[in-house]
Amino acid sequence: SISTSPVTGTTSAVTGIGSTTQATTSGPTPSESTPHSTTGVTHTHSPETTTTGTGSPSTGPSTTTISTTTSGPTSHSTMTVTETHSPVTTTATLSTPTRSSTVTTTSEPTASTSVTPQSFSTSPVSTTTSGTTPTQSFTTTSGTTSSNFTTITATATTSKFISPGPTSTSGPTSTSSSVSTAESESWWLCNCTEVICIEDNIVQVIPVICNPPPKPTCANGLSPVQVIDDDGCCWHWECDCYCTGWGDPHYMTFDGLYYSYQGNCTYVLVEEINKKVDNFGVYIDNYHCDTRDVVSCPRTLIVRHETQEVRIATVKPNTLQVEVTVNKQAVALPYKKFGLSIYESGINRVVEIPELKMNVTYNGLSFSIRMPYSLFGNNTHGQCGTCNNNTADDCMLPNGDIAENCETMADHWQVVDPSKPQCSPGLSPTKGPSTTPTVPCKESSICNILLGSVFEPCHAFVQPEKYYAACVFDSCVLPNLDLECSSLQIYAATCADQGVCIDWRSHTNGVCSYECPSNKEYRACGPIKEMTCTSSQQNETSTKQVEGCFCPNGTMLYDSAVDVCVKTCGCVGVDMIPREFGEKFTVDCQDCICLEGGNGIVCKPHECAKQDKTSCDGEGFYAVSVVNSEDPCCPIVTCKCNTSLCTTKAPKCKLGFEVHSYIPSGQCCPVYQCVPKRVCVHQNAEFLPNSSVFVDKCQNCFCTNEVNVSTQLNIISCEHVPCNTHCEPGYEHQPVKGECCGKCVQTKCVIHTANTSDLILSPGEFKNDPYNNCTIYSCVNIHDQLISSTSEITCPAFNEDSCKPGTVTFLPNGCCRTCAPLDSPTPCSVRQRKDFIVYKGCRSIDRVVMTECEGTCGTFSLYSAEANSMEHSCSCCRESHTSVREVKLKCPTGHSISHKYIYVESCSCQDTECSISQSRELQNIEENDRTSTLNRIKRAISLTLK
Repeated sequence: SISTSPVTGTTSAVTGIGSTTQATTSGPTPSESTPHSTTGVTHTHSPETTTTGTGSPSTGPSTTTISTTTSGPTSHSTMTVTETHSPVTTTATLSTPTRSSTVTTTSEPTASTSVTPQSFSTSPVSTTTSGTTPTQSFTTTSGTTSSNFTTITATATTSKFISPGPTSTSGPTSTSSSVSTAESESWWLCNCTEVICIEDNIVQVIPVICNPPPKPTCANGLSPVQVIDDDGCCWHWECDCYCTGWGDPHYMTFDGLYYSYQGNCTYVLVEEINKKVDNFGVYIDNYHCDTRDVVSCPRTLIVRHETQEVRIATVKPNTLQVEVTVNKQAVALPYKKFGLSIYESGINRVVEIPELKMNVTYNGLSFSIRMPYSLFGNNTHGQCGTCNNNTADDCMLPNGDIAENCETMADHWQVVDPSKPQCSPGLSPTKGPSTTPTVPCKESSICNILLGSVFEPCHAFVQPEKYYAACVFDSCVLPNLDLECSSLQIYAATCADQGVCIDWRSHTNGVCSYECPSNKEYRACGPIKEMTCTSSQQNETSTKQVEGCFCPNGTMLYDSAVDVCVKTCGCVGVDMIPREFGEKFTVDCQDCICLEGGNGIVCKPHECAKQDKTSCDGEGFYAVSVVNSEDPCCPIVTCKCNTSLCTTKAPKCKLGFEVHSYIPSGQCCPVYQCVPKRVCVHQNAEFLPNSSVFVDKCQNCFCTNEVNVSTQLNIISCEHVPCNTHCEPGYEHQPVKGECCGKCVQTKCVIHTANTSDLILSPGEFKNDPYNNCTIYSCVNIHDQLISSTSEITCPAFNEDSCKPGTVTFLPNGCCRTCAPLDSPTPCSVRQRKDFIVYKGCRSIDRVVMTECEGTCGTFSLYSAEANSMEHSCSCCRESHTSVREVKLKCPTGHSISHKYIYVESCSCQDTECSISQSRELQNIEENDRTSTLNRIKRAISLTLK
């Protein structure tokens, strides 16, 4: 290599084998008018290299010769460099056994040139030039380029040459080419320096100098962008192709022409006029978003590029919820394949094609398309218009004609959509509805924010009037959908694209609020690509910002594909829980550890402790594996109960009882029993306590809480319907069939006695007058008629002298006296005798004392005037008091039995019925009424005698 430097100093040489030898100089600069020396640098890969540098001081042009001698078995080279200052002339001679080259360079005093000659053989040698040429970054306006040139004279003989190896280059380009050059051929050195072959081995070195071009005005009102020239040295201004759409919907073409269009088909937003990219285009699917089918809203944004079709579809109308599919298959973000990437940026989904330097964003309410003018200028058509910084041809039809307005143009860009058979491209378009409200209305206060102080910092960069007009239209036509928020949103997004970020949602009183997930926070000015653990903030050079949900301060997104905010970058597994390096955890029954490096998380199957074998022998039990609360990955075998496996069936209980079951401790199958329901039962019906029970109409009954011990049923308590049961003496209250209350019925005879007292007698009853035993009252019931009678007893003649002493007594009637005549037998008395008692073949062992009644009693017959018949009185000697005694009997079988017999304690004369004879006279009198009167008289006489 050749190194020339306008420096004065001393030179040192170092010789080595297989090393780089450099001579170093030090000393004052040429401005100090000091002697000048030359430094030579030689890279040698031959076995031995010797470098010699000589310098001579001079006040004028100086010459420095560097001789390099290489010795070895295969190569030899000699290089001579001559420098001349003010201007400087450098002559370089390079020689090898087969090739030599001389280069003369004239340059300005301020230039420092390091030249590595082009390869002299099949191995190229790089050339690096460093100078003072400024290089700008990033347009349709070109800058001014000026050149100062340096002439180099080179003599070369082509032969095989072993390259000493390339050296490092500085500057935007490093160009290698063959040493053999034709006249007028050029090539680039480093630092934007062009080398042109003149003739006779003379070349010009022309450094490129860039002057900033004037900044143009873009038709769409946005700021132009800086674009590097093709040579990579200078830049120029370009107006990017930027098309937006929002609301119901409103469009801003590439060149900034605003219009509204309410079609509900699928349309071309942008396609190439001259197809350069295979299967490229952006399309919009609109739908009627009001019940009147008057206005439309975007539903799906479609991007096609080569073999892929991306659809970003709105999940819920008029919301920021969207889903992304590629070739009709849902994909996760970020997605990158075949030169196309999709990712989230704030509230937007972005489709980016780096090869085309374009991106498309969509969030459900608005879209934007940004394309470079350098690739798409004058080559677009569709509803976004032609990108040429001229609005005059933005309403271009598919045939190239210009429509009178873009509303008419937009109708012609329909595409075939099988889901919309009513849309057919090529049919005569129908006139769309007016975009101006027919009835004046008061716009929403939200729209005034666009013109107010909130967005004032952006007014100088993006004019708000068109967005305000769209907002007013949306608030008037669709006042209930809050579509005016989309106008503010797209305006804020456009401002952010121009570098002005506005926090506007907090000024809408919650109308345009945006809710973030619990792990994120809303920011109006966040990064386009959020920093993650796998990326670096230093790599993000864009100053543009977007609104959206971002990780809170102090945390960062773990990865663009893992939506988890972390404080420290460790690991995040399938459970989406952040882990620190070295942390051990169990997930999906895998024992894992978070390690730095590699795949991050290393797992192995979880090991379970040994368990004792469980036996399930009881009826109804079966073995089952259940989750272990202490170790969910290791199930526990336990006995579960399944009552369907039990054989005992529930019994059927009688009325008033129900089946109760219980499961004894440690068992599975239930034990059944019929238990009382604590109800009353009547006529096959159950009654709850305190409820009424109908027994009959004459009783008020209800079910009590008292329980019948024997039946275990509740007792029914009844009360008779209240009745008046008081009756006069001789009358009795008796029930009446069919009636609840009875009536008083005479059941006894009421007899008024001689002393004005009343005597009550029951039928068949007789009673002596309390003051006269010879008067007898009686009561008979004849044919349900009570008949009372009064009888007077007439005593027979009584001669006490004819009586045995001590035998005079009253007859049983208490009225007449009687006695034992002197010649009569013994009066009625008890007589004893002894005899064996025989009963059922068994006999008493000894004779037993037994008693009996024996004696005579009085009997008479007399006439009763009241009865008009004879009154007979008969009495017999009978027992009046007895007792029961017990005796043991011996049976023929040998066993004994106990036998009870009656023992007479006392005897007396007692009345008995007499046989009655009727006289002929009485029979004649009663012959005509024998069946009735006679019977009454008989009953009366009988009662009277009693």
